[in-house]
Amino acid sequence: MARTVLFTGFPGFIGARLIGRVLQDDPDATVVALVEPRMVGRARELGAEHGPRLEIEPGDITRPRLGLEPDRYAQLAGRVTSVAHLAAIYDLAVPLELAEAVNVTGTQNILDFCRACPNLERHDYVSTAYVAGLRSGVVREDELAAGQAFKNHYESTKFAAEVLVRASMDDIPTTIYRPAIVVGDSRTGETQKFDGPYYVLRYISLNAGRPLPMLQTGSTASSFNVVPVDFVVEAMAAGIRDPRMTGETLHLVDPEPVTAAELVELLTRTYSGRSPSLRLPQGLVEFTLRRPPLRRFLAADTPVESIAYLNHPVTFATTRTTPLLAEHGLRCPRFTEYVGAMVRFFQDHETDPAYVAH
Repeated sequence: MARTVLFTGFPGFIGARLIGRVLQDDPDATVVALVEPRMVGRARELGAEHGPRLEIEPGDITRPRLGLEPDRYAQLAGRVTSVAHLAAIYDLAVPLELAEAVNVTGTQNILDFCRACPNLERHDYVSTAYVAGLRSGVVREDELAAGQAFKNHYESTKFAAEVLVRASMDDIPTTIYRPAIVVGDSRTGETQKFDGPYYVLRYISLNAGRPLPMLQTGSTASSFNVVPVDFVVEAMAAGIRDPRMTGETLHLVDPEPVTAAELVELLTRTYSGRSPSLRLPQGLVEFTLRRPPLRRFLAADTPVESIAYLNHPVTFATTRTTPLLAEHGLRCPRFTEYVGAMVRFFQDHETDPAYVAH
């Protein structure tokens, strides 16, 4: 039978790109994108280029039967041969109740749908490398629960969701993808919003013409693992079309990440042509971000929760991932290879409110 993929997370940054890649890889495939009602108009606008091969289905992963009528739910389950679950709340400051509803309950509802599909071939699930929480040292792809604590509700609920997914793998053929911090395209720099390391760029921009402070971390050796979106999409597309990936957990990370200090140095030099000349201790940065009257001295939209990622001495192993992706001609670009494209795109759009993180 013709392949039909139920897709969540459209029209998100990764999802919009991945759907196009999936349809390109399989000219006979149809994608049914389950889209929350408030995003349906935007989804239809972005999906128009794919014509009838992309169907927009209003729904809600947080509700039983994905918010669908019983007959429609059964009809979709009978058609679907593959599920790609990308939808999640990625906000580092998300309240616990919302994070649990979307990340945990939503994932359970998707697993229930998978079990209702008589022709299901596979489930592709997007987790995050940061299910590692506050673990330090090396984290392997086959590891999950190690008694770790978490920096925020985003991490803890994505961990709980992956626990559910792993428990389902005996009866649902599954591949798990754990991206690090996703930034723009390595070739064009294109991104959807300026968050994560883009807060550093905004800070540099606000201090243009002044001595540039270095946002000092507790350990200059702590890595800051970022990956460009095109690598994540190509790696997921390879996993989706390769049945040998079933049962694997792929760390979609940079195997040779820069340190947090190197990242700030590279972004500063690429943006301004000069290196930081002062140092701001992490404690002072956190103190400033927690006090609205002082926030103007830093990038005002920088969430204090993001600072912890500049001081997290963890390494994500790619022992399985690197050789599996190499068979598809894929490797993660080094940060030095695309920092120029990343900064140029930011400079071209830094005053555009469409890219401000919310």
